[in-house]
Amino acid sequence: MSPPDERGGSWTLLTGHGHVLVEIARNPQARIRDLAAAAGITERTAQAIVTDLEAAGYITRTRTGRRTRYTVNPDRQFRHSAQEGQTVGPLLDVLAADRDDTTNPGPDSR
Repeated sequence: MSPPDERGGSWTLLTGHGHVLVEIARNPQARIRDLAAAAGITERTAQAIVTDLEAAGYITRTRTGRRTRYTVNPDRQFRHSAQEGQTVGPLLDVLAADRDDTTNPGPDSR
């Protein structure tokens, strides 16, 4: 959770689901603990979110030995009617871009 702002609020623009999806787009081999740390949530919550994202078709999970690799479906549409017809790919291109490389248009992992 973010620290309170000057108005006393402590909300963030993205939900936990959004934060986890962005982190998966950045790092498709992230562990649940990595996703949880990046999103500022518990590992149990991160696991539940990953399950939700997979069930909704936003990601797929592939097991390789003991590791899991995630693949983001950039063509999946937003669930809210205010973004009807819009896909998550363009948003993830912006949010998951390498923070140190402003010339990179998006992650190579999708």
